[in-house]
Amino acid sequence: MSSPSRGRVAEMSSDTIDTPDAEQSPTPIPLDEPSEGVPHVVDSERGLTEAADAIAAGEGPVAVDAERASGYRYGQRAYLVQVRREGSGTWLIDPIACPDLSPLDDAIGRAEWILHAATQDLACLAEVGLRPRQLFDTELAARLLGLPRVGLAAVVEHYLGLALAKEHSAVDWSTRPLPEPWLRYAALDVEVLTELRNLMGVDLARQDKSEWARQEFEALLSWAPAEKVDPWRRTSGMNTIRSRRGIAVVRELWLTRDDIARDRDTSPGRILPDAGLVSIATAAPTSTSDLPSGHRAIARYGRQWVAAVKRANAIDEADLPQRTLRSDGPPPARSWADKDPVAAARLADARAELTAFAEQHEIPVENVCSPDPLRRVVWRPPSTRDVEGFTAALRDLGVRQWQADIVAPMLARAFEAHPDPD
Repeated sequence: MSSPSRGRVAEMSSDTIDTPDAEQSPTPIPLDEPSEGVPHVVDSERGLTEAADAIAAGEGPVAVDAERASGYRYGQRAYLVQVRREGSGTWLIDPIACPDLSPLDDAIGRAEWILHAATQDLACLAEVGLRPRQLFDTELAARLLGLPRVGLAAVVEHYLGLALAKEHSAVDWSTRPLPEPWLRYAALDVEVLTELRNLMGVDLARQDKSEWARQEFEALLSWAPAEKVDPWRRTSGMNTIRSRRGIAVVRELWLTRDDIARDRDTSPGRILPDAGLVSIATAAPTSTSDLPSGHRAIARYGRQWVAAVKRANAIDEADLPQRTLRSDGPPPARSWADKDPVAAARLADARAELTAFAEQHEIPVENVCSPDPLRRVVWRPPSTRDVEGFTAALRDLGVRQWQADIVAPMLARAFEAHPDPD
């Protein structure tokens, strides 16, 4: 089954496509209707079996997407899963009604997944039994190819000349039944991913970046969300709280809000914004009558907030949280010139060469090597300061082999140019 998108592009008038003004971009054609119409939602085991059989009978890679209810529900679970395969059509599956999608996973087997921004969806898809054996991430490919914008709509417009509407991207996907316009949007998100993947694959090969992409995609197969240490420290406005006791109050209030949100299956910010937590901490209430006004949740859960403040006030001084977490990494690079001028010079050289490489190959510098491993290796270099030694040190920090092959020689040159002082 071929996508109609290329037909739509072909139907554009010649004066739209072949404009003599190289700076004039052709007007994108709206992609507003799935090629087979809006699919119905699979919400039964029988329907899931039908979907799995259809996907198994198809051929080629499988376009996959998921919709969450971020900002509405607690957590990041999937509320809709979309799959499309050549010869199989598009399927929209309700993972709340069908929480075990392992039959679909078996049907896909070792076929390549195509996702856009895979790290946004891999965790919630794994929760329902879907795990790729190989994948192609169109957002990551766009970064490697140096596209100025890497959102799905921008990439679709760049390669296919189609305008993909994104007006329903932030809606509450836990809504049931899902409105038909939302389902149309969801189906279109996987409509042209296969065609997009093929065109991007050609460009990756043309730019000699296929191996880079292969290693990046392979690394995604074992990707897992980083464990958040003290997530309450990211409470907006907490910088106004100066004392360790006050910080403990914010922590207890944050944990209380999180418990309420989990029990109500609601986003914590919808229970009470961060500003409300900070206002309670600043007021330091000893009873519900001392609570600040301004948000109905402060009064509604008044006893819980006061209990949280009392718990924080009961903590021994020695057990209070520190104002900041101690880092195991190097100091901020801006202080290196004073602390270790030689290390600062080495880092400056490596950064300059890395930036030049990224510009030459039209790729964001952070996709060649992120700042953290670079700083760590320069600040605490390996005992063997040659290409092999730096390669091993970078690899130990999670840098991909293709990245280490590029960066390790730069580090070796920087260290040779700035040897240790006698």
